[in-house]
Amino acid sequence: MVLREGLRWLWILGLCLVASNSLSLPSIRDREFIQQCVDIHNEMRGKVSPPAADMKHMVWEVKLAKLAKSWADKCKYEHNVCLPKRYGCHPDFDHVGENIWLGSLRIFSPRSAVIGWYNETAFYNFDTLSCSSLCSHYTQVVWATSYKVGCAATMCPNLGKSQTVIFVCNYSPAGNYLNQPPYTKGKFCSMCEEKEVCVKNLCSKQKKKKA
Repeated sequence: MVLREGLRWLWILGLCLVASNSLSLPSIRDREFIQQCVDIHNEMRGKVSPPAADMKHMVWEVKLAKLAKSWADKCKYEHNVCLPKRYGCHPDFDHVGENIWLGSLRIFSPRSAVIGWYNETAFYNFDTLSCSSLCSHYTQVVWATSYKVGCAATMCPNLGKSQTVIFVCNYSPAGNYLNQPPYTKGKFCSMCEEKEVCVKNLCSKQKKKKA
């Protein structure tokens, strides 16, 4: 009887360990995580309304991902103190932009977080460059010249429950400059640079993939 009870508890412990491992967060070197972060940013940037004439295609930047990870690991639901200073966050970047998401591990994915930021478009008036509620996450996501991104996620039980996640994305060049539109309104890709091609409504330096 004692042996059977002991085996039952070992079985339950094993299930808990499996569940815990299945809910672990990816690292900033995880290729799938990187692709998810880049893809959802570009998907949202390619669907802005009004359309953007000069929206750049985003690419992953390892240095920004390391910056995002170092700040996320501090488990503070606030912006990095280095942001206001020129070259304050990294010697390679004049200014850095930043978005932060906080929520449960069970609902977290880069896609859900970035879509949540993008949905602030409901509060943004492009013509008056004004917000009726919080919309700075949206404007950073769709800031045309911000084409480098690096993101990271960390478990922060001190910010809520045991499975609370903080997700940070850093951008370069930074966006959200006062009284400036996030992009130039016009036909998609109509203002791409000479060496750029139009890929899914975005100005990209990458070659188009063959169909």
